[in-house]
Parts: sequence; C-alpha cells; structure tokens
Amino acid sequence: MNRFKPTKEDLRDARRRTTEDLIDENLKVLFCGINPGIWSGATGFHFAKPGNRFWKTLFLAGFTSRLLHPSEEHELLENGYGITSFCKRTTARADELTREEFVEGGKLLVKKIQRYTPQFLAVLGIGAFRAAFDQPKAKLGLQAEKIGGAKVWLLPNPSGLNAHYQLDDLAALFGELRQAVGK
Repeated sequence: MNRFKPTKEDLRDARRRTTEDLIDENLKVLFCGINPGIWSGATGFHFAKPGNRFWKTLFLAGFTSRLLHPSEEHELLENGYGITSFCKRTTARADELTREEFVEGGKLLVKKIQRYTPQFLAVLGIGAFRAAFDQPKAKLGLQAEKIGGAKVWLLPNPSGLNAHYQLDDLAALFGELRQAVGK
C-alpha cells in the first residue's frame, strides 16, 4: 500500500498542483468537496491530510468495508462512489476561495452531473453549496431540488478544521445518506 508522505518541498509547491476527479458514469454517490488542501495538492489524493476525517467517516458510515488510505481512493469507484470538488485551486483553507470561484465551480459541477449521471450528489460543505448555487437557507440533508437528475444531499465538511462536528456526528449524518442510497 502506498502511504505517500509529502516532503516539505512537496507541501511548499502544492499550491501549483491539484487533484484529478475520481469519477465514472452512473455512480451511486458523487462526493463533492470544496477544493484540494495543501496535502491533497502535494500528494494528488483527495482528503489526504492526516487530520481530515473523510476516510474514517466513510468507513464508520458503511460506505467502505475497511478504512481506506487516501492513496487507495480508486477503490471507491469499484463500489460506485466518486470524488470531485467545487474548485480545483489548492489552498490551505477554504476561506481563501472567492464567491466567484464557487459560482463557477457550481456551473462546472452541473455539467459533470449531466455528463456522468450519479444517483446522488453529496456536497461536503454547506457553505460551498450555498455560495455556488445562491441557496443561503440550504440545510443539511436531502434537498428538494435535484441537479441534472441527481438527488442532492448536503453534509458537513469532514476537514479537521470543522470543529462543529465530531467524528461520531459526521458518521451519523453520512450514515443517513448511506441508508438512502441502499446497497
């Protein structure tokens, strides 16, 4: 198993790199993060920073049968799950992104959904969704409106910087989506 750990130079240069979408047609769920963080930019893997709780949350919520390392992200596709993000620009914090970047990212996301037709779009970051789609009152959970045929489910961002939700809370909220998706 590749447990790539970025060097200081990799982390320094990460802002010039990004992550590729992990996507395929007819996914059960397309998870949409905000943007690559420094560790993800350095490694090329989604949710790569050790403090990010995405992989633990997926496991605890039943999306994966074991805890995956970010370097094993392609195993998600085998189970019908993919990953994209609103913005491709790598930053240390999501608040470095502009509203315009979110709006443009939302437009590109709609095109991806129309092209790849996932059953669900799971947006990991309610603020990003609100900004991208001008939905200031959107709340967590299943949304009334679909995007390109995909049911939209809002979830908290699993970043370690999001102190509003503990791991158990995230697992329970992600678990609600997992139940909606079924087997």
